[in-house]
Amino acid sequence: MARKLDKQKALAMRQKGMSYSQIKDHIGVSKSTLSGWLKDFPLSEKRIRELRDNSPIRIERYRNTMRAKKEARLKMVYEKVSKDIGVFSKREIFLLGMFLYWGEGTKAKNTSVALTNTNPAMVKFFINWLDSFNVQRKKLKVKLYLYSDMNINKSIAFWSKELRIPVSQFTKPYIKKTNLASITYKNGFGKGTCCVMFDNRDLLEYIIMGLKYISEVSNKNIHP
Repeated sequence: MARKLDKQKALAMRQKGMSYSQIKDHIGVSKSTLSGWLKDFPLSEKRIRELRDNSPIRIERYRNTMRAKKEARLKMVYEKVSKDIGVFSKREIFLLGMFLYWGEGTKAKNTSVALTNTNPAMVKFFINWLDSFNVQRKKLKVKLYLYSDMNINKSIAFWSKELRIPVSQFTKPYIKKTNLASITYKNGFGKGTCCVMFDNRDLLEYIIMGLKYISEVSNKNIHP
């Protein structure tokens, strides 16, 4: 009786356009048994194409193939652009830092040179750039902006290790009432926002005037 019920279920599923594998997973009979039961109920060519195109294995293989192609393509692009860029000179690093500060640095404060970002690599570049002004790391201050559902101690430890700055130089973090899990954008980092500060009016004024000069020169070059 059970066998007969299984066959009826198999026929009903087949009429709905299900494949042998799908039916097998539902009623637990071998494909050879299904072949005998369903030999007079072949699927249409259209349905076969649909099942083939929607096969999880096929989809995963396609994704892996496309991923491998993209990785190979990006590797070639990386090799080309790395040759085009080459090694940075001290002057180029100086200018890169200026442009970074132009876009991401704090200009409103009167005495503090500061940069805020979620990308550890960008913050580390800023710190290394400050080294060119003989800024000692022990004089830097760090403030984190975190979400209420984040592990505060782990976040501080992460940034301390990444930046090679002791926790003692971190000020009390600002905790946002919203949750990290609730934000609608994905920035790829998820470690909160980090602000590195150095209190020095003279350096800030030097940077601001440098940006003023860069702006004036670039505008002259663009609009002679």
